Amino acid sequence: MAKLKITLKKSLIGRKKDHIATVNALGLKKIGKVVEHEDNPQIKGMIKKVSYLLEVEEV
Repeated sequence: MAKLKITLKKSLIGRKKDHIATVNALGLKKIGKVVEHEDNPQIKGMIKKVSYLLEVEEV
């Protein structure tokens, strides 16, 4: 499977609690932090939910 490189681009201040929890579950805490995850339906769903906060690249 492909890997996804996910970067947090916007602040979590003032966001809904479930959106903050989703971003934290992806392993992102600070703006500019980058994580890599396998491309699977669970991760895709999490990305879709908070896509306005993230930048995603396929590696």
